[in-house]
Amino acid sequence: MFFKVVMESGKRFVGRLRLKTVVYLLGGVAVFWIPAAAAAASSGRIVSLAPNLTEILYDLGVENRIAAVTDYCNYPPGARTKPKIGGFANPSLEAIVSLRPDLVVMTEDGNPRVLERRLRTLGIKTYIFKARRIRDLPQEIRTMGRILGVGTAADRRADWIETRIRRIGEGKDTASQRRVGKAIFIVQPTPLIAAGKGTTIDDAFTILGIDNIAAAGKTRYPKYSLEEIIRLRPDALFFGKGRGMEERIKPLMEKLATLDAVRSGRVFFVGEAIYRLGPRIVFGLEEMAALSGEGYLPVPHKMPIKRP
Repeated sequence: MFFKVVMESGKRFVGRLRLKTVVYLLGGVAVFWIPAAAAAASSGRIVSLAPNLTEILYDLGVENRIAAVTDYCNYPPGARTKPKIGGFANPSLEAIVSLRPDLVVMTEDGNPRVLERRLRTLGIKTYIFKARRIRDLPQEIRTMGRILGVGTAADRRADWIETRIRRIGEGKDTASQRRVGKAIFIVQPTPLIAAGKGTTIDDAFTILGIDNIAAAGKTRYPKYSLEEIIRLRPDALFFGKGRGMEERIKPLMEKLATLDAVRSGRVFFVGEAIYRLGPRIVFGLEEMAALSGEGYLPVPHKMPIKRP
């Protein structure tokens, strides 16, 4: 789906913003900034401007307070029936204002910064999700829960996430038949762009004990030539699942046919859970662990959220 987002947003934005759209949907987000005034919104109407924020709101049990979401907020299924205010890169200010929200939850990396300024000018409180790392998620869920008045549920969920991530990390030390020592996660095949240092994908590789060869890049999402990928010789290639993705990467696989990863079938497709920094990130980690031979059973990437 995220490649569809790129094509659609490309009609409206320059290349840099288009790439940021892809990056965001792959999960490059993480922590809430809380203006002091936002604390007063614990019982009001909420507009969510990002898919992972919508998932967190649902998981904390405040879905009845969600007045609207973006066009790309598709999980849990109930989010699809909520009123829509446009894309996360180009939400409609008019639509948001017409809903008279008490709080607009948004991300710094993806939502237009000018929108946040205009909302504040109109007296609408905002809650900015800023950080981009998996390690920040549990504590920020706790903070968000306290702001929303559901601190107990947030504490339980945060504890659950920390425990599951710790167990996954411990698994990398006990795996007896590791197949993958170094890998690359290709977020876009043409031009070839990979998830580098400072991304949630890089965090996932670190937790699993896998060297991310793109971590040596100069940006969070470095570009690579085919020759560079062949020279670096990753043990595995990871891609995101998407409509028609396997067909789309066939030309790339033909050009990388000399890699042992391709010859041995270590080309993996990962579900959307790994892209969004919310409760389901755990399922994404477990799926990557299963694919890379870390001793976990695959986890369906659309399994329902179960509140702890």
